[in-house]
Amino acid sequence: MGKADAKNKELNAKEALIKQMGGDKAVAKQHEKGKLTARERIEAFFDLDTFREIDMFVEHRNNNFGLDKLTIPSDGVIIGHGLVSGRPVFAYFQDFTSRGGSLGEMHAKKICKVMDMAAKAGAPMVGFNDSGGARIQEGIDALSGFGEIFFRNARTSGVIPQISVIMGPCAGGAVYSPAMTDWVFMVKKTSFMYITGPEVIKTVTGEKTNHEELGGALAHNTKSGNAHFACNDEQDAINGVKTLLSFLPDNNMGEPPYIMPSDSPERICPELDTIIPEDTKKAYNMRDVIHSIVDNGAFFESHQHYAENIITALARLNGRPVGIIASQPQYLAGCLDINASDKAARFIRTCDAFNIPLINLVDVPGYLPGKDQEWNGIIRHGAKLLWSYSEATVPKLTVITRKAYGGAYIAMCSRHLGADMVFAWPSAEIAVMGAEGAVNIIYRKEIAASKQGDKVKEEKMDEYQDLLYNPYVAASRGYIDAVIQPQQTRVRLIEALEIMKTKNETLPPKKHGNIPL
Repeated sequence: MGKADAKNKELNAKEALIKQMGGDKAVAKQHEKGKLTARERIEAFFDLDTFREIDMFVEHRNNNFGLDKLTIPSDGVIIGHGLVSGRPVFAYFQDFTSRGGSLGEMHAKKICKVMDMAAKAGAPMVGFNDSGGARIQEGIDALSGFGEIFFRNARTSGVIPQISVIMGPCAGGAVYSPAMTDWVFMVKKTSFMYITGPEVIKTVTGEKTNHEELGGALAHNTKSGNAHFACNDEQDAINGVKTLLSFLPDNNMGEPPYIMPSDSPERICPELDTIIPEDTKKAYNMRDVIHSIVDNGAFFESHQHYAENIITALARLNGRPVGIIASQPQYLAGCLDINASDKAARFIRTCDAFNIPLINLVDVPGYLPGKDQEWNGIIRHGAKLLWSYSEATVPKLTVITRKAYGGAYIAMCSRHLGADMVFAWPSAEIAVMGAEGAVNIIYRKEIAASKQGDKVKEEKMDEYQDLLYNPYVAASRGYIDAVIQPQQTRVRLIEALEIMKTKNETLPPKKHGNIPL
């Protein structure tokens, strides 16, 4: 055997040893939990034979608490780049089989290196999180590592898409990196996020809870809103990330991926002509409207289980990605509240950062009333929605299907917040408030003075509805560009997108705005 062959054999042996990760027992334990290993996730995520690993041979250099006698393969994290559906993507995969995927100095340096590479290359960055948290033995070096990662999350936000996939524990300081990224996927029953775990909570506050209730996928998808997707298993999560990437550009300077459509841009939607109930108090499912108008009826909904009174989704119109923000009359009558405002505002800003046009479907009777809403800051949170629409410079198209009352009319991307085109169905009701509330204010004294107060009230309500429960007053002021037949909605939106695709609008020079956080 020649010297070169011996060197190659040595390399192969070192690689093979590292690829064993934490060893057979640790791998088996990972599988028993229903989890894939880091290297199995790599195979499932990237196109075949396209992943190229970086820093395989990096090791920790800490000598405290016996670490000098401990080898941690790849220091508990695998980094590199490859192709996903033929497009370049950078990623890191924490390896729970190697000392619980704990984050130390070199572990963090590897993650920072691949984040820097993604930023320089202008390609998406995906993090697969599966870690017991900071490597306590490394102390301040571990904390420093977290800080360096957070810094890069912030600096590359809005520059390249950042996606976090929680595939195991993610606790303590580690949770802040996913929270700073654009999208968070979680897996039911095997992934968890929390600042402090159940044991610490019980010790400090006496509250009894468990990992799933406290920080599981459903907790963060229904209660906190910290996660956007709750996936059935790891393969479902990986497929979801691939679907999400198919809507996103490589970076903020690129255009979202266009796909040759198989659905005609001239297709009408006759089912929409009868979707609005005759009784305006009855609900309908806005998802049916979305299904009708988008290409092939397909859309990818985020935050599906959180703030269900508003829908946020990615879809395509004539092959072009769009972001959809839609009132949902089936939940809280489609009212805006704190959570819905936050959900929509975040989605709007993400779409705007990555050049994805916004489609707004409006059926909103107002803001949700109540002490809890007021005391918890509906004014501040509601202002985020106004801010985000006003700040967005991508094409913004709005369709008012039914109710659009008061401040909520303004907030849902009205002409006044910079909508490029506003359409209304004939069923649209655009007013300061509902008829009963308006009449109680305008004719309060007259109703109180009459012996037939109820009859007077009904007459005045009918008068108010006849005068204002239509789209034509707003259209006469130019606030509505066109009143359209519902069946024409898809056609008109596609035409508007095509004519506005060259839109070029810039904000005044400034360091950044001061959004009401």
